[in-house]
Amino acid sequence: MKRKIIRIDENKCNGCGICANACHEGAIEIIDGKAKLVRENFCDGMGDCLPGCPTGAITFEEREAPQYVSRLEQWPCQIKLVPVNAPFFDGSKLLVAADCTAYAYANIHEEFMKGKITIIGCPKLDGIDYSEKLTAILAENNIREVVIVRMEVPCCGGLQRAAENAIKTSGKFIPWHVVTISRDGKILE
Repeated sequence: MKRKIIRIDENKCNGCGICANACHEGAIEIIDGKAKLVRENFCDGMGDCLPGCPTGAITFEEREAPQYVSRLEQWPCQIKLVPVNAPFFDGSKLLVAADCTAYAYANIHEEFMKGKITIIGCPKLDGIDYSEKLTAILAENNIREVVIVRMEVPCCGGLQRAAENAIKTSGKFIPWHVVTISRDGKILE
């Protein structure tokens, strides 16, 4: 399949790692002091890695490459926009993720989104409490499990509290757990 994908000029690359940290898909790694596109099927062609490169080593090209693998199962994914009743919720495992986790944790698609319906939000930026909407989603659908992925920062506590309150007030027994991601992209819990 011919598609837009990044190209890394190893002669220009200084191995700083900014691109690898910026790639929320986990497509770039630093190997032997140079950035390498190690998973072409993870490169979404959006270029989150591009603006941070201080040497201009990253460009776009259109070429034959494996199809991009996204684990997003539905649209929309914003908590504010997702409908309360939707067929994709039936029998699903639900991932409730803070917006920032996709940027901090490079392998979020494979480790957390795969096999789940993903809904995302940021109570600080959206300025709302998601408890009521999440309670309605859980009460009105057959959700089998909830995974909450948040950052270690205090503002993500609002998302975690909203999801936990929704689980408790939904009237259902739904297994759940919380995973906390550090600001440097590591799993803390």
